[in-house]
Amino acid sequence: MHHETSSSVRNYERHMEKAYSLMDKYGYDAVKSGYVGDILPRGEHHYGQWMVNHYLYAVTEAARHHIMVNAHEAVRPTGLCRTYPNLIGNESARGTEYQAFGGTTPKHVTILPFTRLNGGPMDYTPGIFVMDLSTFTNNKSKVNATIANQLALYVTMYSPLQMAADMPEHYEKYMDAFQFIRDVAVDWSESRYIDAEPGDYLVIARKAKGSGQWFLGGVTDENSRVFDVKLDFLEQGKTYEATIYKDAPDADCYSNPQAYDILTETVTSSDVISVTAVPGGGFAVSFKEL
Repeated sequence: MHHETSSSVRNYERHMEKAYSLMDKYGYDAVKSGYVGDILPRGEHHYGQWMVNHYLYAVTEAARHHIMVNAHEAVRPTGLCRTYPNLIGNESARGTEYQAFGGTTPKHVTILPFTRLNGGPMDYTPGIFVMDLSTFTNNKSKVNATIANQLALYVTMYSPLQMAADMPEHYEKYMDAFQFIRDVAVDWSESRYIDAEPGDYLVIARKAKGSGQWFLGGVTDENSRVFDVKLDFLEQGKTYEATIYKDAPDADCYSNPQAYDILTETVTSSDVISVTAVPGGGFAVSFKEL
């Protein structure tokens, strides 16, 4: 359930118990709370002590109702989710929505895992497939990413509560690429940072909690790059089917973001996958044991 408070915080606190009880009644176990605009009462601010106390209050009250909290426009987390694991995620940085406000540079997603995500999971709201936002905004904003880049974010931007943030009719055009969003896990038992230079590129492999399935994701900045990824994180002696979602040769985040290829290869832990990522691009791979 989405609770957008419009920053009328006292009003939200008055109704919080009834709201959480309503969620219990109908089986909602997670809430995305929002605090858009200037804080009410006047004189308080999103990062002030008064609001920090409110964010904590919301999380502790939600815990009593066995409800997970994903707070947007909240203070940057500093590990609170270790004390209250029902704090399943936060926005608390420039998420995907900022692409509608003039755009964000491609390097942004190569930096956040080393800054904002040190404090806890981030709801970046990935999965945008149609990049031209002029239909929805009063400017010519575009999402500066390819579809392959957007798929990679499900691996590189950790959040155990993920979104598919685009419209259903947009996904209908690219259902073969959407299959990765269907398949990818949201929480992990193991993570391997394969290659990274913050501000330039990032490659991460993660092992799904429970199933043990491996996924791989990589993103680049405004520069095209070739990634040669060793698969030595896979279990030795086993064979896997790797489904690779990658930028097409003519893809570009600015002029041709919907161009992608999907390949299937049989691989082992001794193999290397070579992938070219275009400007603002990336790649995503799911591994299925054969």
